[in-house]
Amino acid sequence: MNFDLSDDAKTLQDAARKFLDARAGPAVARKVMNDGATHDAELWAAVVEQGWPAARVPEAHGGLGLGPDEACVLAEEMGRSLAPVPLMSTMAVIEALLIAGTDAQKAEWLPKLAAGEAVGCLAWAEGDAKSIAATPATRLEGGKLSGMKSPVVDGRIATVAVVTVATADGPAMALVSLDGVAREAVETLDLVRPSATLRLDGVAAEALGTAADWVKLTERLAVLLAWEALGTAEAARDMTLAYAKDRVAFGQRIGRYQGVKHKLADMYIKAELARAHAMHGCWAWAAEAPELAQAAAAARVASLDALKLTAEESVQLHGGIGFTWEHDCQFYYRRNRQLAAALGSAAHWADRLVRALEQRNRAAA
Repeated sequence: MNFDLSDDAKTLQDAARKFLDARAGPAVARKVMNDGATHDAELWAAVVEQGWPAARVPEAHGGLGLGPDEACVLAEEMGRSLAPVPLMSTMAVIEALLIAGTDAQKAEWLPKLAAGEAVGCLAWAEGDAKSIAATPATRLEGGKLSGMKSPVVDGRIATVAVVTVATADGPAMALVSLDGVAREAVETLDLVRPSATLRLDGVAAEALGTAADWVKLTERLAVLLAWEALGTAEAARDMTLAYAKDRVAFGQRIGRYQGVKHKLADMYIKAELARAHAMHGCWAWAAEAPELAQAAAAARVASLDALKLTAEESVQLHGGIGFTWEHDCQFYYRRNRQLAAALGSAAHWADRLVRALEQRNRAAA
């Protein structure tokens, strides 16, 4: 088995990094935060022009028909650059349609999402819900939704949402146009990708697959978000390493102190372990391997662990300035908290990993 990325994916990653280095970064994120904007409209138009929302959309629906490798490297570069655009949310809706959409649903929405004419969001959270496996309060009856979702990342800008609804088998999905849907801004720690509360009482919607399809989607998204977390962690570590090489305290650069070296080494080790799991998850997704459940859970847990350590230690190693509004440390710390809540808690995914390993061991016995 070859867990390495394809040559096409590596080429795309290089191009995406150059593009985002020139067009995104902490300065762009800070402007969106200070302006209270939903996203950077100019950057989003440029991302659409690059064809990134179309990456996973089949050619028959106006897309590029690329594989999980390409989706994962785009997620990593989005995390690295802190790009304030709704690409990850839109990709989540595209994956849901690829997994469970009817021919009519795909024909209606995939071309719009690929062309940037529609923006997607994933609405599963209901207040303080920590488990994506818990049956939601939201219902789909007679083609109408009843319920409330909050917080919904990119919910203020989205035009279509995949919403979790209650079924006898657990959470399943519904597809809903957000035209005319009441939504309110909700304050979260991440001020670069704002969230919203969606009030869905009486809103027309269509069923989207089954409860099993929701589980399948969460596995794919766990892999995607693991790659996004890797990019975010690497950017935070690079910033901290550069500071340690430059900051002078007690007559020498702080990077020469053993305690600082050990913290930076810990960041690197955690990230490399997480990358190994993320590569495995990407391979399992692309190969449609039965071990995707295990690989996705491991990638999610390891990536959150790496990003949490890096974001927190980055603040500490920057000293007093790291706690200030003016410094960029906050962006990586805030994104760490947002990603940790984006698809259920780390504890939920650790439990899924244990159950996947138990199932594998029973099958092998």
